[in-house]
This record gives sequence, structure tokens and C-alpha cells, in this order.
Amino acid sequence: LSPSDAPAVELLRTAELEVIGVLSGASNHTLLVRLGGDDERFAVYKPRRGERPLWDFPPGSLCRREVAAYRVSAFLGWDLVPPTVLRDGPHGQGSVQQFVPHDPADHYFSLVADPALHPRLAQLATFDLLVNNADRKGGHVLRVRDDDRLVGIDHGLTFHPQPKLRTVIWDLGAAAIADVWRTDLERLATALRAGDGLLEDLLTAEEVAVLARRAGLLAATEALPDPPADRRPYPWPPV
Repeated sequence: LSPSDAPAVELLRTAELEVIGVLSGASNHTLLVRLGGDDERFAVYKPRRGERPLWDFPPGSLCRREVAAYRVSAFLGWDLVPPTVLRDGPHGQGSVQQFVPHDPADHYFSLVADPALHPRLAQLATFDLLVNNADRKGGHVLRVRDDDRLVGIDHGLTFHPQPKLRTVIWDLGAAAIADVWRTDLERLATALRAGDGLLEDLLTAEEVAVLARRAGLLAATEALPDPPADRRPYPWPPV
């Protein structure tokens, strides 16, 4: 956990959740909540009981994967995923993620047109390779209104032990995986192999072991790959 995230994480863990409404367009039950009655602080609450059953992911596991994605991003120090916790709420246990103020017109397909953003997008693409993101749509890449950072959201379909990568971020093929990121990835692989407890409460032992293997492989990889030719590489719909 990044020290800078600690206040946000504590608020997400402890604040009363007041449901404001349902976020439209989500495939699972996704709620906007106010934190502790504060009109300035909001979060996205995804209750476990609202998850749509999938044939290839264990039932009730998507909210845990949302939290696991945040923990991995925080461990790496990449700040790619908004603070996210697992807790009880008005509709039972679920993930609660800090709401990201953003302009909906800013999404991957508009952001990639700016070459200055390519390094951050390449880092996000590296993260998706690491967590085996099966659903990186264009609308899951946001520009934070307050400081122009790029972040990723919607990480419920991640960490599967079998190859599942489906992402829109293929325009940066052959972009370098920076040496400092590779050092971070090796540090993650070492910690996971040592059983440091980072993810054991969220993922299965097999999922953690495969993640450690992917981290080690990426640490030895110099550039992003091209789309695989043997399976569908893009999510649907793309936005």
C-alpha cells in the first residue's frame, strides 16, 4: 500500500456507504455511493451478489479480483488502479473503489492520439499483460480530471490462470517495457514466490503462482507484443 493511498483506503474501509444510484451500461450490478455523507467523496460499489455468472470465472470472485488489481498496482508503485477495498455494504460484501472524476469523452481511443501519453499507456498495457486482463475496453482507461493522470478501472476479469488477454491497447506494439518496470516486476515475482501474503486472501494458490510466473516472464521481456494470431485479442464491445 502506497503511503499516499492510506487515507483514501481507510475512508473506503470505514465510511458509511450511501447508495446514490446505479451506473448504467455495466454488465454487473455497479452502484455509485457517497462516502460518509460527504458530498465531495464518492466511490463505486460492486456487490458480490450482483455479479453475472460466467462460465470461465468462479462465481462471486470478480469483486476480489478488483481489489487484487489495486494491490498489485500499489505494490509495483505504478498508481494505475484507484484505491479499492473489499468490505460489507448495503447489498453485502463487494469491492469499493474510489470514484475517478473524469470526462467520459476521454477514453483510450481519444487518448492514444496524443504521443505524450504513450509511455503511460504502455505501462497500462504491461499491467494488463501481467494481470491477464480479459476485458480492457476503451472506456476502462480514464484521465483523472484533477491531475491528468491516466488510470484503469474495471478489473473483475483478471488473474485467470489460463491465457485470457483481451484489450484494445494494441497500438503500442513493440513499445519498450521500461527497465524500471521490469525491476518492479521482478520484485513482485520474488515476493509472490516467497508467499508474502499480498494476494492469498483474494486469489487461489494457482492464480498467485501463475501471476508470479507471468511477472517473472515480463521482467525478462523488453517490448510489448503484437496481438496473438491464435485467439480473439479484442474485447467486445471495444468501448
